[in-house]
Amino acid sequence: MSNHTPDFSRLLDVLVRRPTAKPVLYEFLISFKELQRFAGANWVEPKTPADWTGNFAQGFAGGGYDFAYIYPWQAGHFHFPHPHRDSEKSVGMAHGGSVTTREEFESYPWPDPEKDSWTFLDEVRPRVPEGMKLIISHPGGTLENLTSLMGYEELCIAMHEDPELVSDIADAIGSRLYRYFERALEADKNRLIGAVTVNDDWGFKTQTFLSAEQMRQYIIPWHRKCVALAHSAGIPAILHSCGCLDSVWEDIIEDIKFDGKHSYEDAIEPVEQAYERLGSRIAILGGIDLDFLCRATPEEITARCTAMIERTQKRGGYALGSGNSIADYIPEASYDTLRYAVLDY
Repeated sequence: MSNHTPDFSRLLDVLVRRPTAKPVLYEFLISFKELQRFAGANWVEPKTPADWTGNFAQGFAGGGYDFAYIYPWQAGHFHFPHPHRDSEKSVGMAHGGSVTTREEFESYPWPDPEKDSWTFLDEVRPRVPEGMKLIISHPGGTLENLTSLMGYEELCIAMHEDPELVSDIADAIGSRLYRYFERALEADKNRLIGAVTVNDDWGFKTQTFLSAEQMRQYIIPWHRKCVALAHSAGIPAILHSCGCLDSVWEDIIEDIKFDGKHSYEDAIEPVEQAYERLGSRIAILGGIDLDFLCRATPEEITARCTAMIERTQKRGGYALGSGNSIADYIPEASYDTLRYAVLDY
């Protein structure tokens, strides 16, 4: 366990693009195995949402982070069921949606965010280290759930043949995600929540799944509302999205007004280039490519991380971490090398 003392103000400085005295670590997802390693004896047998949240707080703090994430399942069971996917081990995104007609839309068991309980935010307070804040995410975004519910091919056809149905489904998803965030912020009497993350994968290697115009019609309005909600509560909003987003970067920054963007891949745009292109306008989070982390030597990882810190330290707006998440297959030694490039800087 590290001797790190959490201070969420450091991440806030990153998100408003102020230089920080020391570099800052950031991850969106860290495997349970690593969080348990970091928490050590502070990890308890998790039986309640407060137990899980406390474990994550102790794990993130032990790993050198100034925050911990709240994931949707901690608050209850709010998610959009996909019967055609839940029953299969592996299903492609193109076909087999559960909601492709007006009748299926009317009969679909839409989840109710009112049923989730946020009382654990009060219960967990003693286990959240002083200086740390929690960041809340939701169960996939409007586009991810729209694609899963309709199937990508059916969605593309419906946008041409029945755009009203697509709009109704997108609104049914987006309004519930908005209410999920709203209820969490309403329940946060101790002001433990320091930021929100809207996690919604928008694209693949060369472009967004939908055209920029379609994104603006169906998807972006709900992201704009969620970000405005966070800002009205006095906290920043982060976008986690994989893929090439070149066609909608102006929307992300100027219209939706996200404070930070996470998820970068060398095959799309190395984080070094993304920072030079966009870092003066939006905070850049993470970016050390997963394939690189898996294959590179410790010396190569240290060199790249140190170079990224030195590139950004005096200019601000950057927190170092992986390009996507710390999965179980990331070598522990490689992950530790990345972390200590920050912690020992």
